[in-house]
Amino acid sequence: QVQLVESGGGLVQAGGSLRLSCAASGRTFGGYRMGWFRQAPGKEREFVSAIVWTGGNTYYSDSVKGRFTISRDNAKNTVYLQMNSLKPEDTAVYYCGASRVAVFNSAQYQYWGQGTQVTVSS
Repeated sequence: QVQLVESGGGLVQAGGSLRLSCAASGRTFGGYRMGWFRQAPGKEREFVSAIVWTGGNTYYSDSVKGRFTISRDNAKNTVYLQMNSLKPEDTAVYYCGASRVAVFNSAQYQYWGQGTQVTVSS
């Protein structure tokens, strides 16, 4: 049974940092794209960042480029999202997903975690 479990969300002031973790289990994810998406109230789920498990290519949305860094730890089967210089508009539920082929399209992700809330106060 595939499981993606996110952790690390919380409340932080603008300008602060958080590190999200996504622990993956239940299968090997070699070749998968591991993505972070976020969804704010009343808005659609949007792409934030992704990493190819094998090879380590990374992708970022323009809104987070230069502030967020995605990485993975193969030994721990975990993907991280380091978020710096957080802004109130980063407030959302952040979801970790896994896809065999897609990077940016959430509809093509096969597996999802339950989400973790990130709230940035001004």
